[in-house]
Amino acid sequence: MKGSSLFRVAGFLSFLCFVALFSAGAQTPPPHHMSGLINDYVPSTVAGGPWEMHGQWTLDLNERSGTADFSADMTMSGYGKTSTGAPDPTQGGAGAHTHHIKITNAQIAWDISGCPTFSPATQGGFQFTKAVSLMTGNGGNAPFESDPPSSVLQVCVSGGDGDASVAYSNITLVFETGSPAIKHFGSQAIHGVIRKSDFLPTPGHFGLER
Repeated sequence: MKGSSLFRVAGFLSFLCFVALFSAGAQTPPPHHMSGLINDYVPSTVAGGPWEMHGQWTLDLNERSGTADFSADMTMSGYGKTSTGAPDPTQGGAGAHTHHIKITNAQIAWDISGCPTFSPATQGGFQFTKAVSLMTGNGGNAPFESDPPSSVLQVCVSGGDGDASVAYSNITLVFETGSPAIKHFGSQAIHGVIRKSDFLPTPGHFGLER
């Protein structure tokens, strides 16, 4: 019983530290799980481009360690070419393939400094940057990626501010300069939307209701 009580108190203190850390850099408490969609395109300046991207992603935040786990899975396809070699939007679906991307145990920064901007502007959020732990092409290691993967990905989450706003609405993915994945995805921001946010548990989650 004594050990169980100590565990509960330790869990509660960890929860309070996490909330205090977040409050120093943001206005709305963070969710512990988020998910949404990616819908964007890669410009024609990359090999085989332009590519269309459509997919989904999930993000889990660990309130005790202040870290995040991120995963995305998407389809990509391009256009056929005209007789002069220009992309032809009437010939869609060329070179269709899939990608799975993962980041694990990334330390979270509770601000959006250095993140892509929007118009109208987003007002707050968080970010993390780390080398991917998985980067596939049709299930195997992506042909443009090193083995093991070494591309570094910045993930930014942001949103609106105020009673009539969605606190977490936007997500962006940006590969850092020098990342092998830039050859395929480009160096521009990849944009997505947040569809669902599950917020942090109350202190009662740690058995401290009484």
